[in-house]
Formats: sequence, structure tokens, C-alpha cells
Amino acid sequence: MRISELSRRGGVPVTTVKHYLREGLLPPGRPTSATQAEYGETHIRRLRLIRALIGVRGLSVGATREVLKAVSEHETDPHQVLGLVLGARPATTNHATAGKEDGGDRPEGARNATDATDAAGTTDADALLAEMGWEVSEHAPARHVVTETLETLRALGVDYDWRSLVPYAALAERTAALDLDQLADTTDPLERAERAVLLTVLLEPALLALRRLAQESESARRYGG
Repeated sequence: MRISELSRRGGVPVTTVKHYLREGLLPPGRPTSATQAEYGETHIRRLRLIRALIGVRGLSVGATREVLKAVSEHETDPHQVLGLVLGARPATTNHATAGKEDGGDRPEGARNATDATDAAGTTDADALLAEMGWEVSEHAPARHVVTETLETLRALGVDYDWRSLVPYAALAERTAALDLDQLADTTDPLERAERAVLLTVLLEPALLALRRLAQESESARRYGG
């Protein structure tokens, strides 16, 4: 197919396709003349994954290039592929946590107290994962979110530890099984990766909305007139 059809079927403008070609995100097509080339179905699948990583997942071009390279190297290992596309960090920086690792401008006493809280939060997160029997990378971004949340609750004096999260973790485990069930009907690594990004990132706001709706319904059932 020509680049115009690749653009149409991939859902991105021709100028964007050319940009991805220049950046090395898309492999070159088969030359048919000095200025034209033909593209195949693999280009479409890769283009859709690029669109999902950049437009939906929020990765930079450079980060997307690294993810695509790693996906190609591990395409026979679905677990590695899913970890690569879902574990990659968005291009935006969380300014709320900037400077946290080096202590910033906190006084020494406050820094020591926070360090102790950090250690407790990490221990709690490890205990939760052990209780659930989950095999999770030590550097998984979501693991650190759990740690930081427990740290914050503890710092605010809230009596909430890893045991309080176990029922929620059980629900999350069931949700994860549903997510992966929706990837079972394809063996193509690029298509599976694209679908994983779309289902995970786009469904997360809907899952949060469902929780809010369920809370409203449960509140009405318990306390409504």
C-alpha cells in the first residue's frame, strides 16, 4: 500500500507517518521508485502501537523508540511485551514528587522522619505483595505508588496499613484477569501490545467512575431515606 493508505488505515496524518519514519519509529517501506515506497500490514500494526504509546500512553518519541526496540527483542515473550508497554513511564514529570529522593530543602529532623516513613511504606508494600503471592518487578512504577500512598497515610496519622489494602488487592486481581482475557484472542505481539495500552489506559478512568457510581449507590442503600 502507499503511504496515503497507511495513513488512512493507521489513523494518523501523512505528515505524522513521515515524522515517525524519520525518527526510526516506523521501518522504511519497500522502495518502488526514488521517492515512493510500499508498506504492509506490519507497518499498520506498528503504526497503531506507536499511536497508542504516544497519543494514549503519553510517552515521548525517544521513550517510544526504546519500547518498540525492546518489544521487537522480546516479541516471543508476551509477559515481557506487556511489561514493556504498560510499565513505561509517561513523558510528563510528576512535580509533586520532584526532589523527594534527595531530601530537597527539608530540615534534617524532618528528613530523618520521612526516611523512616519511607522504609515503613516499602515494608508494607512488600508485605502486601507477599500476602497476595504476586510476582512483581522491584522497579514496577505501580509498586512505588502503593508505597508512597501508604507513606502519606502514615504521615497524616491515618491508621491504615497493608492489611487494609488486601480486599482491594483481591478485586484488582480479578480485574487483571479480565484485562488479560481480552488479549487472549491475538498472538501478534504488536497488536497485543496496542490493545493492552488502550484497554489499560482508556479503561482506568471508567473503572474509577464505576467505583464512584457504586459508592453513591451503596451510600443511598445504607443511608438514604
